[in-house]
Amino acid sequence: MSSQSAVGAQVITHKWVIPRLSLMMFLEFFVWGAWYVTLGVVMGKYGLSAVIGDAYSTGPIASILSPFVLGMLVDRFFASQKVLGILHLVGAALLWWLPSMFESGQSGLLWVVFAYMLCYMPTIALSNNVAFHSLANSEKGFPIVRAFGTIGWIVAGLIVGMSGLSDSTGIFTMAAVASVVLGIYSFTLPNTPAPDRGKPLSMRDLVCADAFALLKQKHFMVFIICATLISIPLAAYYAYAAPFISALGFENVSGVMAFGQMSELLFMLLIPFFFRRLGIKMMLLIGMLAWFARYAMFALSIAEETRWMIYIGIILHGVCYDFFFVIGFIYTDKVAGDKVKGQAQSLLVLFTYGLGMLIGSQISGAVFNRSVTAQGAEALVQWQHFWWMPAIAAVVIAAIFFFTFHYKEGAANGK
Repeated sequence: MSSQSAVGAQVITHKWVIPRLSLMMFLEFFVWGAWYVTLGVVMGKYGLSAVIGDAYSTGPIASILSPFVLGMLVDRFFASQKVLGILHLVGAALLWWLPSMFESGQSGLLWVVFAYMLCYMPTIALSNNVAFHSLANSEKGFPIVRAFGTIGWIVAGLIVGMSGLSDSTGIFTMAAVASVVLGIYSFTLPNTPAPDRGKPLSMRDLVCADAFALLKQKHFMVFIICATLISIPLAAYYAYAAPFISALGFENVSGVMAFGQMSELLFMLLIPFFFRRLGIKMMLLIGMLAWFARYAMFALSIAEETRWMIYIGIILHGVCYDFFFVIGFIYTDKVAGDKVKGQAQSLLVLFTYGLGMLIGSQISGAVFNRSVTAQGAEALVQWQHFWWMPAIAAVVIAAIFFFTFHYKEGAANGK
């Protein structure tokens, strides 16, 4: 029996679709989590510390270049699950190649990492597209499915840590094996056909005008702008939270950071409960304000008597990410309608994981290099100044969003 069928515009979800989609999402983020967290450690071991920043910039750049075009292709030509499978199989070959490049010191290593990210980053939107197409009730079903992505990331990290692979090129081999499994499994997923298959390709399609046309809706344009802006301080967290925790004197940095992933999983499962009571705008707003609260906690935690605040800042990750980004994917799915779902999800990835994260990486790196220059107690004061900057930015963005975002839930195509 097919896991889902369409009757007109109605999607009927069968009982096995959530477990199948959950496994897809588990593997999707297992692949990423297996190598991404400790890439810098491996590069440092092989004398490549000077280009760690360049390596971590490949993801945002790939998010800008590839997912949007892939969205157009799956809306027009190919089923999403098939493209998902092909990209993961190609990506697996690139991951398998990386260990030998590290060992031999080949100069093209960064280009291989970049090529892999060109394959991987579109799969975030593609997996979302498969999930949304297959679920009759995305508000209830998608948070459960997406929660397994977080579990996959956590499990990958635990395996890497317990097996002693943190500074080993074995992380790429492990990710490659998982990518092969996901690539093959993708071809068994519920069919997610191209909604405009068979229609002639026009210049409008080549420039993805239909997705950009969504920006004519003021509420969606406001959301995209605010999502891009809030992704800028997000980059500061991923790059500098761990060094900051270490500077505070914590020895088990990964253990402290794990509270954030646990929080993300918990709030992912609570999304249906809050969604019914708060709605899209309030959840997005709370998510943005949580970024301010997190960075404020970081800034206030430099004193011994307030060191406990660092735990609150880390635990807020669940609200920061789930209430804004997961709800953002759900909102985008509602606004896009059936015709440009792939392009719309890719548009959001492009502006957040791509443009916002790229700008954020450059700004936070420049600010850190200029402001955190001392050692010891003096450095903690500099860290405090560093965290207040993204905190202020987040609360300003939240205010802009609150006064300018007007969306009537339940209206067709978000109008």
